[in-house]
Amino acid sequence: RWLFDQAVCTLYAFCGVLFGLCSLASLTVLSTVCCLKVCYPAYGRCWDGLSDPHTPLYPPLQGKLCPRATYSHYGPEPYGTACCITWEASSREATLYILALFIFCYLLPCLLILASYALILWTVRVSRRAVRQH
Repeated sequence: RWLFDQAVCTLYAFCGVLFGLCSLASLTVLSTVCCLKVCYPAYGRCWDGLSDPHTPLYPPLQGKLCPRATYSHYGPEPYGTACCITWEASSREATLYILALFIFCYLLPCLLILASYALILWTVRVSRRAVRQH
């Protein structure tokens, strides 16, 4: 069971969401930069001087840290050993929050990462064919 009070549970869940989303955002930025540098070298040069790209901060990170928020809550997971976002939608706002979190913070970054690496593989394949012909 969760050994601490609700404040620690909220902080634990907030940090889990924050670090998870920042990690996925960092991977998205890195794949996009790699794609620009490999597939579009002219556009990729603008990233040469940038050693630490800034990752975007997503609005859904607020959760129940804002006391007036009605769209999300942090609480114990079903097994009660850790805390995370309460995935059971108790209202329309909570359903929209969970849907927005899934689409904008998970699905779109994953699709962008897949598209970036697919474009890199396609560019390498086309370049390999061009080198073989010459």
